[in-house]
Amino acid sequence: MQKVAVSIGNFEIHWYGMFVAAGFLAGVWTAGQRGAKNGLDAETITDLALWIFGGAFVGARILYILMFWDEEFSGEPFTKLFALRSGFVFNGGLIGATVTGIAYSIWKKLPTWKLADAIAPSVALGHALGRLGCLMTGCCWGRSCELPWAVKFPVGHPTYPTLVHPVQVYEAVLNFSLYLALAWLYQRKRFDGQVFALYLLGYGIIRAIAELFRGDYPDSQMTGWITPAHWISLLLLVAGTLLFLWRQSAGTRTRAA
Repeated sequence: MQKVAVSIGNFEIHWYGMFVAAGFLAGVWTAGQRGAKNGLDAETITDLALWIFGGAFVGARILYILMFWDEEFSGEPFTKLFALRSGFVFNGGLIGATVTGIAYSIWKKLPTWKLADAIAPSVALGHALGRLGCLMTGCCWGRSCELPWAVKFPVGHPTYPTLVHPVQVYEAVLNFSLYLALAWLYQRKRFDGQVFALYLLGYGIIRAIAELFRGDYPDSQMTGWITPAHWISLLLLVAGTLLFLWRQSAGTRTRAA
């Protein structure tokens, strides 16, 4: 764990910010390259990505506040809601990004599901890099374990001196695998919205698996072994399935016409 990548006097660049920035840039570039092969303008994808990033930022922050209200925000000054030294929740970012992306594409009269398919693999890529930032920061840690690849965070970390699952690495590897699978599928998709629907399904499964090894939730948020993110994963699975069936039906009607 090493939060600071570069320090010059009082100026610091954190590893988490670097990985998030790298994930965003890699995501925008790969989505632009992918979309160009399907007649989508790279500038349009870049503009949409900026709006999506803003929606993801707000959504991730809101869900974090809701989840950790009692632990961090109850009874505290209102200004703490905007003190960004505390965290974000990816699932909230995914919801915020999806809502923002759909709203923006409708507003600009863009091909919503073509764009969603072009961007979906890149979300998985950006998330994989972001999870490496989590590892360097020491957040989103795992449960205790004695496996050979277990990690021990330094003195001062909530888990010290316990060995824990490197769950951030697990999720990074799974998300990168999802990126490769979706990028391959994009060249072979049969209808618009297919890749995005399968991203929701794939990520829902990945997150549900990763949550089995997470150890950073307060006991008050746990229901046995079930974490809050398990419930959101269930919603993603339902949403992905319904979207897949809807877009598949729409694609069949279009071809029939």
